Amino acid sequence: MTTGTDRAAVEKILAEAAAEGRSSLTAPEGRAVCEAYGIATPRERLAATADEAVAQATEIGLPVVLKIVSPDILHKTEAGGVLVGLRTAEDVAEGFATILANVKAYNAKAKILGVQVQQMLTSGQEVIIGSVSDQTFGKVVAFGLGGVLVEVLKDVTFRLAPTSTEEALSMVDGIAAAEILNGVRGAEAVDKGALASIIHRLGRLVTDFPQLAEVDLNPVLATASGATAVDVRILVDPDAAKEPLRFSQEEILASMTRIMKPAAVAVIGASAEAGKIGNSVMKNLVNGGYAGEIYPINPKATEILDRKAYASIADVPGDVDVAVFAIPAKFVPAALEEAGAKGVAGAILIPSGFGETGNIELQDEVVAIARKHGVRVLGPNIYGYYYTPENLSATFCTPYDVKGGVALSSQSGGIGMAILGFSRSAKMGVSAIVGVGNKADIDEDDLLTFFEHDDNTQLIAMHLEDLKDGRSFAETAKRVSLKKPVVVLKAGRTSQGAKAASSHTGALAGDDKVYDDILRQSGVVRAPGLNDMLEYARGIPLLPTPKGENVVIITGAGGSGVLLSDACVDNGLSLMEIPADLDTAFRKFIPPFGAAGNPVDITGGEPPSTYRNTIALGLSDERVHALILGYWHTIVTPPMVFAELVVDVVEEYRRKGIHKPVVASLSGDVEVEEASDHLYANGIVAYPYTTEKPVTVLGAKYRWARSAGRL
Repeated sequence: MTTGTDRAAVEKILAEAAAEGRSSLTAPEGRAVCEAYGIATPRERLAATADEAVAQATEIGLPVVLKIVSPDILHKTEAGGVLVGLRTAEDVAEGFATILANVKAYNAKAKILGVQVQQMLTSGQEVIIGSVSDQTFGKVVAFGLGGVLVEVLKDVTFRLAPTSTEEALSMVDGIAAAEILNGVRGAEAVDKGALASIIHRLGRLVTDFPQLAEVDLNPVLATASGATAVDVRILVDPDAAKEPLRFSQEEILASMTRIMKPAAVAVIGASAEAGKIGNSVMKNLVNGGYAGEIYPINPKATEILDRKAYASIADVPGDVDVAVFAIPAKFVPAALEEAGAKGVAGAILIPSGFGETGNIELQDEVVAIARKHGVRVLGPNIYGYYYTPENLSATFCTPYDVKGGVALSSQSGGIGMAILGFSRSAKMGVSAIVGVGNKADIDEDDLLTFFEHDDNTQLIAMHLEDLKDGRSFAETAKRVSLKKPVVVLKAGRTSQGAKAASSHTGALAGDDKVYDDILRQSGVVRAPGLNDMLEYARGIPLLPTPKGENVVIITGAGGSGVLLSDACVDNGLSLMEIPADLDTAFRKFIPPFGAAGNPVDITGGEPPSTYRNTIALGLSDERVHALILGYWHTIVTPPMVFAELVVDVVEEYRRKGIHKPVVASLSGDVEVEEASDHLYANGIVAYPYTTEKPVTVLGAKYRWARSAGRL
């Protein structure tokens, strides 16, 4: 619990607001809530008359600010209910009358409780600190520059509430304009600790009182000696305190293990007719080599693919772990009742015609039936799922059997098939490919929990359009990403801004920036596009975890070196400042007209030995932590000669226990394609015709290593 808090005082204020049916707090109530949690506000009083306002202004000290206090006026400035810089008693008296007249003209029926007389703070940097009940992540806190800048620049950062003081400080340092807070052009630096304390306390406040739907502290004036919330706006909504149903880790693991490693699978709607979904699912299960029991369910058949068919899953003699549904949506509820009574762990709902078509009622009915029987539902509206360690292809799409350590999921069937095709083409071994579709029940955090404990999975990559329970996902991803990289492609980056909001913080939170900040806070590596996600999934597991930040570029082409350097900057990589002794060592192997430094330019006409010697030097020097190679196709050192020598020297150092990430960019004629494939097949991430891709994958590895505390 945050020290210096008075929960009872806040409870009393909120009880009074609830009794009156109000959805917002008055400014004095907002100030009292802040003070109860140790958030400083200016000195102020509430005046009922002009004479009271003058007396209070004199007591507080001129100049002052006057603000209308009315439960019916949320945006005081729009109503003409704010006057600033009142320096004399006459100004205050006239201002009191002006505000009342303005507000009555704006809303004649508004209930006026009085006028707030507030100390006017005349110095400090304006920032905004706020909280909003995000529809995806629940309670989040926000920080950014205040005043008119906040909505123009949108230079704001977000975190899940509550935050630690360290996380809060990372928010203060995390905005693009953070340098302003350090003091520019002779200005004093602000007290960042005081700002972090307000963020931390606000996060604790909205966690303790989740009915606080939106809180705006805007502006907060920050000085060298502290920070004060000048204006407070608080919206209250009992629905903001509601939380989704959540299963425990133990419950998730128990169900997901039976789903991913079933001893028996029933196909409801199995068919002997080629071209039917129920036939394709059966063929994939049988021909894919799944060794468990397979039970076709079809009341009109006695045998399907040489297996006895049953009229109902209830007729199956043994236990069933998974039921794959390949029947029209309208028949699913009755069949699910039977599957639930049978004790299945998972219902794999392939059919469409549920929430994605607007049929929310049918989808809710299915979930209610599943909950009653303790069944977890995957889908509906999916292509199924694959789990290669069990030779399980529970899908109507093409089979897949290239085993490896990457688990992938997608919300879209089309993206799922792109994942499948890429994996096959790139020879990327996978442990699982899972369609989640509408996510009526099982979603990404269920999958993360299973893959976290799955010895067959080393990396998880997920395509998602939304998160059903973003807070649960973020908390799970934070735990999982410490052990295994989690890569996310979040679709719909540009469509989030349409959400209406009643506060500055709410408006700013209707932006993809919330996803970006919270995914980063959770240790997730976010991919900008589908190909990026797939290349990260393919490349990150191959690269050893770097032991430091020093990256060295060795290139045979100066132009590639410049582009590779740019790519390093774009991906947050640090080009090593080459020490004098290492510079001398490199110069022993490169021609006089080459260039040491970083990039190390060996020039294009050099023999294989120059590449070998310089790469070996980079691997052997413990101050170098990662290598980026830029190859230029020449007859002197042909592409496959280059590829083979790189593999040879990297493996030589691996045998010595030296494991550093090495990536390569190959420029040249078509032979560089085969050379790149050879490098990749030997654990060296390499691409032809691009300087950006290898560095992007290396940058992704570094982002994960930093967030997981490996660096």
